[in-house]
Amino acid sequence: MAGHNKWSSIKHKKGAADAKRGKLFTRLAKEIIIAAKGGSGDIDGNPRLRAAVSAAKGANMPNANIERAIKRGTGEIEGAVYEEMVYEGYGHNGVAIMVEVMTDNKNRTVAEVRHAFSKYGGTLAENGAVSWVFDQKGYMEVEVGEMDEDEAIMLALEAGADDATYEDNMLVVYTSLQDFHTVMSYFEEQQLEIKNAELTRIPTNTVNADDVAEKLLNLIEKLEDLDDTQKVFANFEISDNILEELADN
Repeated sequence: MAGHNKWSSIKHKKGAADAKRGKLFTRLAKEIIIAAKGGSGDIDGNPRLRAAVSAAKGANMPNANIERAIKRGTGEIEGAVYEEMVYEGYGHNGVAIMVEVMTDNKNRTVAEVRHAFSKYGGTLAENGAVSWVFDQKGYMEVEVGEMDEDEAIMLALEAGADDATYEDNMLVVYTSLQDFHTVMSYFEEQQLEIKNAELTRIPTNTVNADDVAEKLLNLIEKLEDLDDTQKVFANFEISDNILEELADN
């Protein structure tokens, strides 16, 4: 997971993330649709929708797209009916991988996920095979202005966060699944801008993947590139120097 995060950061710095802007907006829209369908179109009264909209705005998704996705979720606009699914599998060196998808065709999606695992060196597994490796957490990035690090960290703890780090006037916060919306509401009450808020999966242990770094990252990128994929989580560590070498190639 740590290696995956570093690799994602490197790709972003190189501009590769911008090339997937359209696909990102599609994934954000799906989350908004599901959130509005499961609750309501009222952002203030629907915590999951509020988090989805916050993530969309953090990615500079146009307001028109956000509003259209909400209306699709509430049924005001017709569109595909999406279902949430999670697939589990193994990558190189036995790395645990979880793939969260939203799909309007389960048969198509499972075939695509299985094909990606098989073609790029992984194995699709049964439900429950690797989910125990991950803890579900809330994650958010909060603009804290001119606060110093101690003040910002203390604020996060007062909000009920499990953990927080501070860098360049940005507070990165992790919460329990149960406290996610409470912590988000606390920051909103403090009139602080939440740049991103989402649910994530944090591995409880990691596997060193230095010797298979290129193959493993290729597998994960292929899974991420599938049309129905929302997020991919994996429990690996790759040395910084190897990540940098791969980024330069």
